[in-house]
Amino acid sequence: MKTRARKVVLKRVAVVVNPASGGAGPGAAAEAERILVEQGVKGIVTVPGDAGVYACLEAALKTRPDLLVIVAGDGTARAGAEMAGPHGPLVAPLPGGTMNMLPGALYGARDWQTAMAEILADGVIRPVSGGMIEGHAFYVAAILGSPALWAEAREAAREGDLRRAWARTQRALRRAFSGRLRFSLDGAPRAKAEALALMCPLVSRAVDDDEGCLEAAAIDPAGALEIFRLGFRAALGDWRADETVEVTHVRKGRAWASGRIPAVLDGEPTQLGPVVDFRFRPVAFRALVPREPEDVA
Repeated sequence: MKTRARKVVLKRVAVVVNPASGGAGPGAAAEAERILVEQGVKGIVTVPGDAGVYACLEAALKTRPDLLVIVAGDGTARAGAEMAGPHGPLVAPLPGGTMNMLPGALYGARDWQTAMAEILADGVIRPVSGGMIEGHAFYVAAILGSPALWAEAREAAREGDLRRAWARTQRALRRAFSGRLRFSLDGAPRAKAEALALMCPLVSRAVDDDEGCLEAAAIDPAGALEIFRLGFRAALGDWRADETVEVTHVRKGRAWASGRIPAVLDGEPTQLGPVVDFRFRPVAFRALVPREPEDVA
């Protein structure tokens, strides 16, 4: 989807930095303040206090900024975009985490400092569509079913807790094929598979925003080795590269299982209820992104 390449006027910018996230670092707040000064933009940089990062986001939004800049992990980026919504301020979820799924889709290989300087100097608005599932927004991809459990093992390994990582790996293996996911897409007859993947137009190679739908794939590996491989591909956000994936389009649907459904939303593992409804959202929030050569002022 192309950006709206009109000049953006920024009178007030709020920047939320989480120095503890994987890609920010202890000096990130000072760097953000320096970039604001260099670009001649008024803004306030805050870091999470004892109340946590979500309270920090809420406080930043209460200042009614024209732009909310987030330098943090995937969960914080997704939360900030969800809090702003389609009618709130522009959002810039910059790559301050480890996986950076949403930031990577919006800013490519740029580091957060480069992306921040570019959008403050000459950013353009990009409406971002997405999906909603059981009250949770996602803008890149959602994985439902047992392969999502590998993301929990990945998170434990990333945090250096190898004992917990091994325990979650064993749990993922036990859950594989123990209870298949059932689902219905756009009112079609019920189907079942080991997992269901939903990809948003932001990164999908099969759908565009103007089609008004998500890319969906029922994933049904033949054995434990395939689910092991696919689980880690899902954790890395490139499940569609797997040869077991067959793609269709969906605007809304329902999934259910015998127990709580493990899921990965934009790279963040979570647990959903045993019955979940999901749908496409045409405009979930508005991002500020760098101007590309094809954008016409």
